[in-house]
Amino acid sequence: MYRSIVLLSAGLTLLSADIALAQNATPRNLILFVPDGLRGRIVTPQTAPAMADVRDKGVNFGNSHALFPTFTTANASAMATGHYLGDTGDFSNTIFTGYAVAPASGTVTPFLESDPVIIDADEHFGGDYLNEETVLKMARAQGYSTAALGKLGPTLIFDHTDKTGGDGLHSIVIDDSTGGKGGMPLSQEMQAELTKAGLPLATPSRGDNGKAGDAKTPGTTVPNTAQQAWFADVATKVVLPMFKARNKPFVLVFWSRDPDGSQHNSGDSLNTLTPGINGPTSLAGIKNADDNLAQLRKALDDLGLAASTNIIISSDHGFSTISKESKTSPSVNGTYDDTPKGFLPMGFLAIDLAKALDLPLFDPNDKNAPVADNIRPKAGNGLLGKDPAKPDLVVATNGGSDLIYLPNKDKKLAARTVKALLEQDYISGIFVNDDLGRFAGTLPTSQLGLRGSAVTPAPSIVVNFRSYTTGCDEPTNCSVEIADTVLRQGQGMHGSFGRGDTMNFTAAIGPDFKTGYVDGLPVSNADVGATAAKLLGLTPKPKGNLIGRVMTEAMPNGATPKVFYGLVKSEPSANGLRTVLNFQRVLTQRYFDAAGFAGRTVGLDADGGKQKTAGK
Repeated sequence: MYRSIVLLSAGLTLLSADIALAQNATPRNLILFVPDGLRGRIVTPQTAPAMADVRDKGVNFGNSHALFPTFTTANASAMATGHYLGDTGDFSNTIFTGYAVAPASGTVTPFLESDPVIIDADEHFGGDYLNEETVLKMARAQGYSTAALGKLGPTLIFDHTDKTGGDGLHSIVIDDSTGGKGGMPLSQEMQAELTKAGLPLATPSRGDNGKAGDAKTPGTTVPNTAQQAWFADVATKVVLPMFKARNKPFVLVFWSRDPDGSQHNSGDSLNTLTPGINGPTSLAGIKNADDNLAQLRKALDDLGLAASTNIIISSDHGFSTISKESKTSPSVNGTYDDTPKGFLPMGFLAIDLAKALDLPLFDPNDKNAPVADNIRPKAGNGLLGKDPAKPDLVVATNGGSDLIYLPNKDKKLAARTVKALLEQDYISGIFVNDDLGRFAGTLPTSQLGLRGSAVTPAPSIVVNFRSYTTGCDEPTNCSVEIADTVLRQGQGMHGSFGRGDTMNFTAAIGPDFKTGYVDGLPVSNADVGATAAKLLGLTPKPKGNLIGRVMTEAMPNGATPKVFYGLVKSEPSANGLRTVLNFQRVLTQRYFDAAGFAGRTVGLDADGGKQKTAGK
């Protein structure tokens, strides 16, 4: 009976969305603007006036959520397809593919922010590693003009199976690699239009913004201004005028690397937690992205397209300041050339697990070479076992959370691994693949939408790292997290299950959205993809069932469903630790607020507080 009621409610909500859009005689245009790494509550008329204007005059999605793990390509896959990660298989920026990826120097743990790596994954996994059609691909097939511009990796994801080039029949894809090795080809039309506009045919470099520094040298103190100015000029001086001249509806994705890049590489706080990602460099990165949005909106006005164009702004995830501190990690006692004494090195999880499990450690990013004592894996990733070609355990290093794979599905090794993880003070929450069984202190990955129709290997264990705050009026703006990364304490990272990382920024404005509306319902990046498809009149043919909902409450005459609050607790481990998950639910959709161990995750209510338990 419960399932019937839920399905009926979902059907009524979709019908409401159809009614809300029925007045459209012609399809609207859509711009999806993604300010990478923008925190949900950092936007004010002072920090980001253009984004604040959209939020305050259009729809303010103040209860917004990134999907966990809170990484870029993962959430790009959700926005691009409208599916949760268990369907897209893009579980983090670095995953275990199960095969040697040639464009990534033969590693089995490639970093997905690379066009050649994405294309290679497509070829290996049946032509589409996401296993779901993207909104841009569907829109292109329905006659829309389509383009994706911006940051390397997530930009291509929006139409990654179209590799021909951006003429009138194909998507325009322009990212960091355009005009260089591995870049997507520019059509003759685009080359001519760029030249006519006086713009280079190759993407400018990030310059000083790309400098991360090291343990003794601060990183950048400037935002990614020059590169993003070029992207904004390409969008406003070439792509939008071209689309208007075609006289048919369009979809444009603009993925701004800032503030993410400036927060990651910030040189304002070397080896100290304050100001962390609240220094002048990070704030300049926020303003840089905001300026790009303002330029896009002005171009719409100048071209007479504003009245027929919907704009959705959604960041992929929030952000936190990096901590490298631990009192329990064996790796802290090591001596590493690039790590200050007493700090966690990159790859600490792989190093610590190798010691705890008494397994040899090999480096998949160094031709599977053995990793000696006081040496860290080059990219943090690790292959554990006697034979690196057939590892017993794989660690895919990402940042605020890591993925662990057990290729042999060894349940005894899983139990030993969980026991080792529970002993570390930098851990806050462990999720284990349902196929391996239940373990005290952990929750199953199915609770997070990580178990679906994905064709890439599913992680066996997802490890969340501890987070806390430096103390401020808005905790999500001053979150700190342990991070498995080459970046330094005081620089920026994301990926954790703290609310500082799960709370992204989402707002919308346009003819199909309400004005001056504050939406209290939870929304997610999967909802952004589902809503984009509905706005464009597309009819997806999903392979998986983990699909976001259409945000009908933000549309004129749209339905406003109810929200329920939930809390899930694991059984306590031998040392008393329990993984706790706070979530919200609308219809069948779960929205993940925070998870981890009591006292170790920003925004986690381990007791449930005033929440109503919606079930496990």
